[in-house]
Amino acid sequence: MLKRKHYLDKIRDFYNVNSLIKILCGLRRSGKSVILEQIIEEIRASGINDDHIIYINFESLDYSNITNALELNDFIKSFVKDKDTYYVFLDEVQKVSDFEKAINSLRITNQFSIFITGSNSKMTFLELSTDLSGRYVSFRVNPLSFKEVVELTNSKKEDYKKLLLDIFEWGTLPQRFMFENIASRENYILDVYDSILLKDVVDRLGITDITSFNKILQYVLETETREFSANNVLKYLEENNNKIATDTLYKYLEALCSTFIVNRVYRYDIKGKNVLKSLNKFYATDLGVKKIKTNSKEINYSQAFENVVYNELINKGYEVFVGKTTKGKIDFIASKNKEIKYIQACYDLSNEETRNREFSAFDSIDDNYPKYVISMNDEDYSQKGVKCLNIFDFLLDDNF
Repeated sequence: MLKRKHYLDKIRDFYNVNSLIKILCGLRRSGKSVILEQIIEEIRASGINDDHIIYINFESLDYSNITNALELNDFIKSFVKDKDTYYVFLDEVQKVSDFEKAINSLRITNQFSIFITGSNSKMTFLELSTDLSGRYVSFRVNPLSFKEVVELTNSKKEDYKKLLLDIFEWGTLPQRFMFENIASRENYILDVYDSILLKDVVDRLGITDITSFNKILQYVLETETREFSANNVLKYLEENNNKIATDTLYKYLEALCSTFIVNRVYRYDIKGKNVLKSLNKFYATDLGVKKIKTNSKEINYSQAFENVVYNELINKGYEVFVGKTTKGKIDFIASKNKEIKYIQACYDLSNEETRNREFSAFDSIDDNYPKYVISMNDEDYSQKGVKCLNIFDFLLDDNF
C-alpha cells in the first residue's frame, strides 16, 4: 500500500487535538479511506489499543441502521469504558442525517479525537458552518501526485515522459493503476463517475436532470483552460436541445465543483490586487474522468499539461488564481505563506515564437516575486529574470 506521506505529515499534529474535528474531503476514490487506515496504523503504533479506536464506514450495510445524529451519538458512546481518549473514524459520514450535531456533541466532551471523510465540499463549507464553525480543520485529498505515481509504479527517470503521457490520458486515481487493460481502466473510471453522479449529485444535491448536467460537464472539460462564458454554455445547450435557465446552469456548475469533479479558478487582477469573480477557468481534478466524459479521442497535450501543473500546485498547498495583467494574462498566480509565484505552463518551448509569447507574458509585472515558465523541454531557456523549469523538476520538487 502506498503511504500517503504528504497528507499524513499535515494531519499528524492534530491526532491528539480533541477540540478540533479532522475532515478529509475530496473526489470519490481519491484515497481518503486509505489515509484513514494509515492514520489508524500510526495511532496503533503509538500505543493506543484497538478498543479505543472506533471505525465506521457508512458505505457498509453493517451500519445502515445508523441514520440520524442521535443514533450515531449513542452508538459511539456505547464503546466508552473509561475516561481515556477514543479515536473515532467516520468514513462518508454525510449519509447520516444531521451528523454534524452528533459530532459536535461528542466533541464537547473532549474525550474523542474525531476524523471524518466526505466526497462533497458542501459537507465542509455549508453543513458544518453552524454547529462546527471554527471547530474543525479540513484537508483536501486529491488523486495521486506524479511523485506518488512514480513511487507506486517504481518508475525510473527514463520512464517519466511515458508515465506523464499516460497520466494525460488516464489520470491518477489510485486504483486505476491496477488495470493494464484499456477496457478495464475505462470501466473503472466510469464506475467512479457513476458513483459520484448517483451518490453525490443525485442523492445528496438533488439534481435530477442528468442529461443537462453531463452536457455541461462535457462542455467545461472540453473548453478547460479557456475563460469561462455562461452565455456560450447556454448557447451550446440550446443547440443540443437542452435549454436551461441561467440560475440552473450556475447550480450545476456549483455541483461540479462541490463534488470535486472540476475546480473553479478565479482570476486575480495583478495591478488592482483584487480577485475577479468573472472570467474564471475550470480544471479537471482527474484527467481520467475527463477522458471518459468528453467526445475527443485525441489528447490535447497543451490542455493536459496545464491541468497537471494546476493540480500539482494544489497538491503543494498553493492557493491558485489565473492572473490578469494590463497586457494579457498569466496562467497561474500561486500563493502560499504570503509568498507569490507567477507561472506559465507550456508543453513545448522549442519554437522561438512560442518562447517569446510565454516569456513576454511577464513584461508588465514590476514586482520581484519569482517567475517561471514550466515546460517539457530539457533546454534551459531562462531569460530576463524568468526561470525556465522542466516539468519533472517541478513535479518532483517538494520545496517548490
